[in-house]
Amino acid sequence: EYVEELGEDKVTVISEDAYYKHNPHMAFEDREKVNYDHPDAFDHDLLVDHLERLRAREQIQIPVYDYSTHLRSDETRTVGGTKIIVLEGILIYSYRPIRKSLDIRIYMDTPADICFIRRLQRDVEKRQRTLESVIEQYEETVRPMYLQFIEPSKHYADLIVPRGGANRIAIDMIKAKICEMM
Repeated sequence: EYVEELGEDKVTVISEDAYYKHNPHMAFEDREKVNYDHPDAFDHDLLVDHLERLRAREQIQIPVYDYSTHLRSDETRTVGGTKIIVLEGILIYSYRPIRKSLDIRIYMDTPADICFIRRLQRDVEKRQRTLESVIEQYEETVRPMYLQFIEPSKHYADLIVPRGGANRIAIDMIKAKICEMM
């Protein structure tokens, strides 16, 4: 909704989730066991390449990830040609080349209970997961990876936004800075 306020023709939004590694050589059962909350689950080198090309105002083909198969689909999403690129993802600051490529680093500091509730709703409603499987994954990988990688990465941020996207004052300040850069 905030990007719409700035103009979708002026801002390109990329989600780190599109860059999960493509592992067709692995059996589905093995792909299900991958820790998708660890930085190693991502093809961050491809993401860095895409960011460099976007900065050069080139168009790129962003992978479309299929969560039901744990593979990239044959589809891609064409983006590019905008001056402003918004990269969203919880593990982007864990990879130095990504951190170095960003002009502004913002950490949306959302309370853990809100994050868990959002994840639970998303995984049950959109990914057809059971309540039990989401809770088990949260305890086994999500929370430990948060403590190991995500929470410590906030010290790389130029701006830490308390209450995440619910902080309208901070969002308006970010929008003003983006408009200044346009």
